[in-house]
Amino acid sequence: MNSQKKSYFLPETKLGKWTVCLNIFFLIVIIISVILVKVLGILSFDMGHWWDVTALVFLVSISAFIIGIIAVRKNKERSVMVYLSILISIFAILFLLLHSLFIND
Repeated sequence: MNSQKKSYFLPETKLGKWTVCLNIFFLIVIIISVILVKVLGILSFDMGHWWDVTALVFLVSISAFIIGIIAVRKNKERSVMVYLSILISIFAILFLLLHSLFIND
């Protein structure tokens, strides 16, 4: 009897891998932008250009959410990283919605 334990941490499907990679890119850009603002002081949260560039990156996370849902429903992807990626995307979408409700321009 040869019992192989399958790893369900990393995605196995192409769409699952895309979901994880897109959200890793999203998180890297967000972390770099926060470092540029808070640590290095190169940019400012009050500066409109910072938000314009960063808001575009949120589209990457929204795309990862859609691709992740397709991977789970259509391709039966069950990896932890894909579910975590979908959760990160949900937080990004909630941030966009709540931020736009309370913006003071």
